[in-house]
Amino acid sequence: MADAKKLGLFSLIAIVIGSMIGGGAFNLASDMAAGASPGAIIIGWVITGVGMISLAFCFQNLTNKRPDLEGGIFSYARAGFGDYWGFNSAWGYWLSAWLGNIAFLTLLFSGIGYFFPIFNGANLATIIGASVLLWLLHFLILRGVHSAALVNLVVTIAKLVPIFLFIIITIFAFKFGTFTHDFWGKNGFSFTDVMSQTKSTMLVTLWVFIGIEGAVVLSSRAQNMKDVGKATVIGLLSTLIIYVLISLLSFGIMSQAHLAGLKSPSMAYVLKDAVGPWGAAVVNLGLIISLLGALLGWTLLAAELPYIAAKDGILPKMFAKENKNKAPVNALIVTNVLVQIFLLTLLVSDKPYNFAYSLASSAILIPYLFSALFQLKYSIQQKEIKQIVIGAIASIYGVWLLYAAGLSYLLLTAILYAIGILVFRIAQKERGEKTFKQPFELVWSIIFDLMAVIAVIMLVMGKISF
Repeated sequence: MADAKKLGLFSLIAIVIGSMIGGGAFNLASDMAAGASPGAIIIGWVITGVGMISLAFCFQNLTNKRPDLEGGIFSYARAGFGDYWGFNSAWGYWLSAWLGNIAFLTLLFSGIGYFFPIFNGANLATIIGASVLLWLLHFLILRGVHSAALVNLVVTIAKLVPIFLFIIITIFAFKFGTFTHDFWGKNGFSFTDVMSQTKSTMLVTLWVFIGIEGAVVLSSRAQNMKDVGKATVIGLLSTLIIYVLISLLSFGIMSQAHLAGLKSPSMAYVLKDAVGPWGAAVVNLGLIISLLGALLGWTLLAAELPYIAAKDGILPKMFAKENKNKAPVNALIVTNVLVQIFLLTLLVSDKPYNFAYSLASSAILIPYLFSALFQLKYSIQQKEIKQIVIGAIASIYGVWLLYAAGLSYLLLTAILYAIGILVFRIAQKERGEKTFKQPFELVWSIIFDLMAVIAVIMLVMGKISF
């Protein structure tokens, strides 16, 4: 690819921020308030901040030290722990990307429904509208990855405007007494209760930070490999500050119970309470622009990773096919067909947005955890103390997230990982290699199968629902 087609630092930062600030930011107030008080949310952000910054430093270090691992997420797991875990990382990342797109489409049409009530985010009109948009984006990306990234840069700048407007207005409308009321919850401070509240915020905070690895996934298209690490860290710190302000300033406008009961996108209704109906209109417009950008960025990333993984032999060869514009045509088609099929779940799910983002967050736990574990393993081999500490913190954060995600979503995610074993077998057969080369790989595949069986049984018994 010619240099003119490569991505510069600013474009990479825009991809990281654009990938992270999607719909989650606009519904952050009610998602956090649903299970936590302001005090617990502050603790949750501290844990998330330390964990995510450590993870960002892992990506930065590995990108600089191992530029040969161009695939990022899956190539770290593969280099450190073999083909099967490399596959699971690629598979989990891909699952998270297209499941996240379903959440984005759901929330997008909730925002559009503010202006056109025929859409409510979970009806037939929403499915039809979402399907039309899905395939319009599909054909845009088929024109070439560079043009899509350029559009993403423009959309990222445009969507930050209403978010900054929200922050500025809520600073002036902030009521300290409202913020400190029931600061630790209705029963005051209790360590057990506060930790339980903090745990409830983890899938929410993980969801809004998914995309941190965006620049790494596109590292093969960067003008300068060092820009990939810089873009990841700058993008994360900027986004963290924005999220903390959005979630905490909202508690200075409304009580926790009031915030938790708001419709999506909750940011619109917080601003409406502060300045009137025009505030809700501005935020909903911002949400629509933001989600169009997020959808474009994530569809781009969702197609890029299986394309690169197939070129490396981790996924079947069919995913590696390009069109005349060098766009990963088969990876894009399979991804969007799956999104199209899962859009039908909008008709049967009680809370389709919450279900989709929780499943997307659970699916990405393995890719993030194994990236951190590879950082730890590689740094021990290189005897770099500072990097060992960073890798250890990021790994502990990854294990904590597995615990905090909860059993239901882990079991549901296991069904998708169990299906992935069949895809892995096809890829290994194409390469003329055994499916499992190490005993522990076979053991983990059996564990995924057992968890999937338990999940199906619990679904049939009604113990787990959509």
